[in-house]
Amino acid sequence: MVRLPNKIKFKGRFSKITLCNYLQTDYHYEYTECDSSGSRWRVAVPNPSAECSGLPDPMKGKECTFSCASGEYLEMKNQMCSKCAAGTYSLGSGIKFDEWDDLPAGFSNVATFMDTAVESAENKAESCDNSSWTPHGNYIESNRDDCTVSLIYAVHLKKSGSVFFEYQYIDNNIFFEFFIQNDQCKEMDSTADKWVKLTDNGEWDSHFVTLKPGTNILYWRTTGILMGSKVVKPVLVKNITIEGVAYTSECFPCKPGTFSDKPGSSNCQMCPRNTYSEKGAKECTNCNEGSSQCTERPPCTNKDFFQIHTLCDKEGKTQIMYKWIEPKICREDLPEALKLPPSGEKKDCPPCNPGFYNNGSSSCAPCPQGMISDGTKECKACPAGTEPALGLEYKWWNVLPVNMKTSCFNVDNSKCDGMNGWEVAGDHIQSGAGGSDNDYLILNLHIPGFKPPTSVTGATGSELGRISFIFETICSADCVMYFMVDVNRKNTNVVESWGRTKEKQSYTHIISKNASFTFTWAFQRTNRGQDSRQFIRDVAKIYSITVTNVLDGVASSCRACALGSEQSGSSCVPCPAGHYIEKETNQCKECPANTYLSIHQVYGKESCIPCGPGSKSNKDHSTCFSDCTFSYLRDNQSLNYDFTNLSGVGSLMNGPSFTSKGTKFFHFFNISLCGNEGKKMAICADNITDVTVKDMVAESEDSSSLVGTFVCQSTIIPSDSKGFRTALALQSNSLADTFLGASAETTLGNISVETEMFPSSQRTIPDVNFFFKSSTLTTPCENGRATVVVVRCNPTKPGQGDISVPSTCPVGTCDGCTFYFMWESAEACPLCTEHDYHEIEGACKKGFQETLYVWNEPKQCMKGIALPEKRVSTCETMDFWLKVGAAVGAFTAVLLIALTCYFWKKNQKLEYKYSKLVMTANSKECELPAADSCAIMEGEDNEEEIVYSNKQSLLGKLKSLATKTIPDRHLSNLLLNISRDGVINR
Repeated sequence: MVRLPNKIKFKGRFSKITLCNYLQTDYHYEYTECDSSGSRWRVAVPNPSAECSGLPDPMKGKECTFSCASGEYLEMKNQMCSKCAAGTYSLGSGIKFDEWDDLPAGFSNVATFMDTAVESAENKAESCDNSSWTPHGNYIESNRDDCTVSLIYAVHLKKSGSVFFEYQYIDNNIFFEFFIQNDQCKEMDSTADKWVKLTDNGEWDSHFVTLKPGTNILYWRTTGILMGSKVVKPVLVKNITIEGVAYTSECFPCKPGTFSDKPGSSNCQMCPRNTYSEKGAKECTNCNEGSSQCTERPPCTNKDFFQIHTLCDKEGKTQIMYKWIEPKICREDLPEALKLPPSGEKKDCPPCNPGFYNNGSSSCAPCPQGMISDGTKECKACPAGTEPALGLEYKWWNVLPVNMKTSCFNVDNSKCDGMNGWEVAGDHIQSGAGGSDNDYLILNLHIPGFKPPTSVTGATGSELGRISFIFETICSADCVMYFMVDVNRKNTNVVESWGRTKEKQSYTHIISKNASFTFTWAFQRTNRGQDSRQFIRDVAKIYSITVTNVLDGVASSCRACALGSEQSGSSCVPCPAGHYIEKETNQCKECPANTYLSIHQVYGKESCIPCGPGSKSNKDHSTCFSDCTFSYLRDNQSLNYDFTNLSGVGSLMNGPSFTSKGTKFFHFFNISLCGNEGKKMAICADNITDVTVKDMVAESEDSSSLVGTFVCQSTIIPSDSKGFRTALALQSNSLADTFLGASAETTLGNISVETEMFPSSQRTIPDVNFFFKSSTLTTPCENGRATVVVVRCNPTKPGQGDISVPSTCPVGTCDGCTFYFMWESAEACPLCTEHDYHEIEGACKKGFQETLYVWNEPKQCMKGIALPEKRVSTCETMDFWLKVGAAVGAFTAVLLIALTCYFWKKNQKLEYKYSKLVMTANSKECELPAADSCAIMEGEDNEEEIVYSNKQSLLGKLKSLATKTIPDRHLSNLLLNISRDGVINR
């Protein structure tokens, strides 16, 4: 065979001219666009690296409606459909990508950090350079970080077509979009709903979208949201199939492990066991032919087998047996190999589970309706006045219950398919061997619905039932056990997970919705792929599973029920909502006011539990709530509050916060404080796109992504943070589904709020604290979450006011279990009373006086009583009384002056006379003067001046006058005696 050169060159004059060769290494054929008549032309197009001339002339091409059948491809040179050779396949009018060892031709990766913040934008973009979709053999895997990565493929269709792919999407901390753009980068209408739905853990789902004629650019885009230290689980995509391409110009080789032995194949077949094939194989090769693709089988070790418990035989015996892990790849005939251990001794089978009985065979059967059994005895009927306490309790594991199934899944390892993920082991059920250490070992329990006790059929409380299980994990690596819940087979959400070794413990999940539930336990020994088994001894064990109030469940005990009338016999009848069973008569009786009926105990008045302070029960006594009124006695004064205007949902957007790579997010809270007859009005939802929360509620009342409660929380990714058109929400959860009470005290039960959390130097009106709790128990919060909403009077904030969190706990909580909020509003002030205003009297004008009433400042009350109207009363003017006062004052002054002068003059005379008598009496002659010499004769004026050594003031003289009244009287008597006798008697 003569090898022709790729290019033929002519010497001489035309030596610089290179003609394109006829072997088509320099060019390829393409069709032009179809014209209006449906025709097109085949033209030769130079390859990008070729520089030549002399291309073949265009020629008329196949009609636009032409297509090749499956198993054929179009040879463009002669424009004929030809069959694919053996070892290859073709879909004819479609393209299929099912081999992902490398990124197929035509696909591209684009990674960006979709944060529009200017700061450090270049550094963030560089941090996403290594983020991409990664091929993994049978599938392609998305990024695990918080970059935005798009897997892009462009296809040009001559007619309408479709795209189909399978995917696994289990983590809502990563957003997965699939959408289509045209060649003008405009999004197509066919992908208006671009958000891909979540799948169950370990299961594949499919997505189908129609394609329009013309250019279609397909985008698989993922954006991870890293909150804390958790790494998101990536999206997996496989088997991408595009229909509508009319033809394919080449056939696809069969991938390793498959083959096609006939020309014109539309698919490839799997190789039989113990055979292998390379890429493009026409047949499979046996491993015993010494091919390099087969490996030597190692000796058996204790990691190549596991133990099981056999089913009960007819004698009621069971024993431990050992089985090789399938497929068995180890050899027992080597010197260092271990043999399979012998089976253990036969032992008595465990008893039946409660509610079941042994029907004489090796299996257990459920008791008939209305009968009970503890699992060791025959079924018996409940006594009169009682009914079976329906539920499910699995604590003996000889066989897998009929409503449970087990499976094994591993996207990288098909050996796991068909294996049992869990094995029964007498007093527990444990994870099985699986096919590799990174398998998901799955256990499912299906519950058709929940039925409260007959006597409380009408109850609508927050708890319809509960599931509890006791478990432990024993691990030497990074094992994880997940507990997941699916409602009405919509999607599965992880409720709780436990990593590494965990001691024997119990976990409880509350059921508050009457729906079909599937509970799933998934155990994975390690998330790292292993070529050999290293952690086969790592195990998860579940000892018991108990579910209460199960529809069509079984029972091991009876409970009291309400009896019907005498005509209906002694059968149980349902009590109306909010009624308990009276012990004396076994009749239904309504719970007292402001009490709610316990879901666990309906027998006796003690089953009616009093509502907390500041709360009342709803009509059916199923829950307690605040009717938005509150009263508080302080200093013998009653403060009455009306929070009706705060009964709507209050919201708080707290943040922003940032992830380790700088993604901005907010904590969003909704609070339903009071009113609405106890209905939980606060709603949070995951994965909000272009629809409102209201629309989502209307479309899916039982959607597990919706949370309806008193207080809920979501994490919000703003639209400017990741380049989305709308804000996105995730991690929605309930913080409070039960109202405990309202109080002016800072403590209620074991929940308290420190006054230092919300300080205020000017606060004179007491805060009202609303206490809530959540019935959902988590590993960090063994007693459930609690929430305190401090409602504070603030006249400067009208309407709904503002909601805030403590400065010491910027995300609303310091420990992740108790949340605190401050709601400030003028509507939180007490109702106004007569103590909140005072009166002001005006001046008397023209005989009239006005009295005004004004609020005390600062005003710290709302609504209540209104200010009294202005009061007008008659009065005397000020001018009249001024005149009267002046006259009286003048008269009094004159009178005082006259009296003063009179008594002063009289006193002067008496003092003179007395002084003269004393002087005479003390004379040396001791003789008394003549009587006429001591007195003033008639008509004689006493004009002698009297000189005093110490002259007194006018006030002093008045005082002396008052004190000398008695001596003057004695002096008068003395003078009379002298006048009569002429002698002084000493």
